[in-house]
Amino acid sequence: MEIRPPSRRISQRGLKVWRIMGVLNSLILWGVVVILGVLTHFFDWPLWITAAGAGLVLILTILNIFIIPSIRWKRWRYEVTEHELELQHGVFFIHRTLVPMVRVQHVDTSQGPILKKYDLATVSISTAATVHEIPAVDIHEAEELRRSISALARVAEDDV
Repeated sequence: MEIRPPSRRISQRGLKVWRIMGVLNSLILWGVVVILGVLTHFFDWPLWITAAGAGLVLILTILNIFIIPSIRWKRWRYEVTEHELELQHGVFFIHRTLVPMVRVQHVDTSQGPILKKYDLATVSISTAATVHEIPAVDIHEAEELRRSISALARVAEDDV
C-alpha cells in the first residue's frame, strides 16, 4: 500500500526566505572565524585552527544557503481535513504528524520582517501539549488556514 504525502506545499517564496536566513546565519559564523583568526594571531596558535574553522564554515555556508533550503522546501507539505491536520517535514529524517482537530486549542499567524517582505506568514497550531507550525505560507492563505482550522476545531469540539 502506497502512503501518499499531504497534498499542499508551502509557498516557493519560502525558499528565498530560508536562503536569506542561511546567509544571515553564515555571516555570524564567518564573524566567529574572523575572531578565531585574530586570536590565532595574538596567541600564536597554529594557523591550521583558523583554516579548519574556515573550511567547516564554508561547508556549512553551502549547506545552509543552497542545499538544505531546497530539500526543506521539497519536503514541507501539509493538508487540512475535516478531522485532522497532517504535516510532513524534515531534511534528513522525514517527520509526519497528525493533529486531530479535537485537540486544537488555538491557531495563530505570525510574521517577522523577512516573512513580511515576501508576503508570507507562519501558522502556529496549539494543542494542550505542543505547538505545530506551518512555515512560509502566503499571507492570504495563512489567514484562510487560521480561520478554517479554527472553525473545524470548533465543529470537532462540538461533535465530542
